[in-house]
Amino acid sequence: MMKSLTRLNPTVLSRSNAKTGLRHKSVWDKTPMGPPDPIIGVTEAFKRDTNAKKINLGVGAYRDDNNKPYTLKCVREAEKRLFDKNMDHEYAGIVGVEDFNKVSKELVLGADSPAIKEKRAFTVQAISGTGAVRLAAAIFARHMDIPDKTTVWMPDPTWANHIPIFKDSGFKEVKFHKYYDAKTCGLDWKGFTGDLKAAPNGSLYLLHACAHNPTGVDPTPQQWAELSKIFKEKNHFPFFDCAYQGFASGDPERDAQPIRQFIKDGHTPVIAQSFAKNFGLYGERIGALTVVTKDADEAARVESQLKIIIRPMYSNPPVYGARVVHTILSDPELAKQWRSEVKGMADRIISMRKALADGLKKRGSKRDWAHITNQIGMFCYTGLTGEQVDRMASEFHCYLTRNGRISIAGITTKNVDHLADAIHAVTK
Repeated sequence: MMKSLTRLNPTVLSRSNAKTGLRHKSVWDKTPMGPPDPIIGVTEAFKRDTNAKKINLGVGAYRDDNNKPYTLKCVREAEKRLFDKNMDHEYAGIVGVEDFNKVSKELVLGADSPAIKEKRAFTVQAISGTGAVRLAAAIFARHMDIPDKTTVWMPDPTWANHIPIFKDSGFKEVKFHKYYDAKTCGLDWKGFTGDLKAAPNGSLYLLHACAHNPTGVDPTPQQWAELSKIFKEKNHFPFFDCAYQGFASGDPERDAQPIRQFIKDGHTPVIAQSFAKNFGLYGERIGALTVVTKDADEAARVESQLKIIIRPMYSNPPVYGARVVHTILSDPELAKQWRSEVKGMADRIISMRKALADGLKKRGSKRDWAHITNQIGMFCYTGLTGEQVDRMASEFHCYLTRNGRISIAGITTKNVDHLADAIHAVTK
């Protein structure tokens, strides 16, 4: 017995490790330091700056005209109603809060959508838009019957997180099609459609439903209709990331029109939804994944496989944000109020775009800044170079990513003149 205790003596073990050189060895010794997130880097630099005129143009969250986080009044009312109901905190099912799934599906497809009436569309709750994209990528990799299950096509550029999400889900290759035209700060329509036609038949494509992130450049309704035809001819599969419905134009129906156009034309898209921007529920991580299939039997089979993916990933999603969204969208008065508030947020973004473009014109800038107002949504690709972005920070205390992308939400009536001065100065 004493011998056995000696073996477990920490002092003896420590001496033994010292002799063998294992005393300080860790299983993490060979773990490299990961690169910092560029958006976080912008925010950190902004926080270190003590200048009173500093502006943070990197944040991807809505701010009011006082540069403060904004909580929708309809959300506050929904929270009050939920509190008064004294609801429990039991688990949701694997697919989440069913009432939320219903209103999510109706919001993006339209309550009168044939796909809903024919029970060939279903929705599962997800961990915000990011989680919805992750679920989609996972089921694509496992079950999608297309010629090349290892490749996904995305616009150049796209939301940076799209790329690691698909690679972590098993896709070997992420390919990019032409999208943004740096010369016009607009859509490269010829390059976009040319790449679609040249890609192998039956390719998987990720599309931004509205308010393309990071450029703010969207196809027109007529161009979306043409894209749908090309997808039909090529038998490409559309996956829509819909992170800004209602927040882009102020009209949820208009922002969902590309998706509805594709369904009308006979496509069976998958749609990732986020309720972060349009409901201001960033921290609640509330999202949804809607799948349109050919019939009810196929819908049931695909949903069963999504449940198999969800169960070992996070088991089931949180209920609070889902209850808030359902409370709002299921009540006519609250839903009306939400539409008014989301339009108000969109209108503020649009007004700040105009104020910035007008400010640059008033300062005598020789550049054409029409793209600032032509682009839509929270983000704008300004066309500034990396060197100009550096000057914006060092000389004018304006912080943005080096690709020239700015968050319009960071602009207010109080700082837009300073921003116009800065942009004009570095682009002379």
